[in-house]
Amino acid sequence: MKQRKLEILLEKVAGFDSPNVRLEQYATPAVLAAEVLHFAYMNGDLADTVYDLGCGTGILAIGAKLLGAERVVGFDTDEKALEIARNNAMKMGVDVEFKCCDISDIKGNAHTVVMNPPFGAQAKGSDRPFILTALRTSEVTYSIHNCGSHDFIQKFISPAVITEWYKTSFSMKRTFKFHKKDVEQIEVEIYRIMQQ
Repeated sequence: MKQRKLEILLEKVAGFDSPNVRLEQYATPAVLAAEVLHFAYMNGDLADTVYDLGCGTGILAIGAKLLGAERVVGFDTDEKALEIARNNAMKMGVDVEFKCCDISDIKGNAHTVVMNPPFGAQAKGSDRPFILTALRTSEVTYSIHNCGSHDFIQKFISPAVITEWYKTSFSMKRTFKFHKKDVEQIEVEIYRIMQQ
């Protein structure tokens, strides 16, 4: 499937009804989700089991399944978001498992993790449990982070390594009252992390 076709399909995925600022529930835009997933697909990393950590309403999990992942499991602590995710998967005609649990309680193993973890705007370091769980449960991770995180991430994940990375934009729509613009363009970095 071409990246543009995936993006068009993912635009049908419903977002949060009432996002939680503490959980940094920002909807991952379809264009960014398609970009990250196509990156993983082109590297052959979506053929086996895929975990989506902090899956929210399921856009990355659903996209991974659309691209042919054998088994996809989305994890989140917000049951309301997971209810939307289940409805989204049903609407898109894909079989994705969604589980409600804390990030540190995730069990099992996947070949690949895809995630858009909290950026730490509400609680500094809130992305770290996601990174640690990704390293513990998978061979390869695709993750979205604030621009300028490369050196910190590389030190934090050692002995795992960032094998590929690039900068792109995250179009963040006005979600909370404190947002001043209808759409804010945020520079982000996409990492492919491999165990050594």
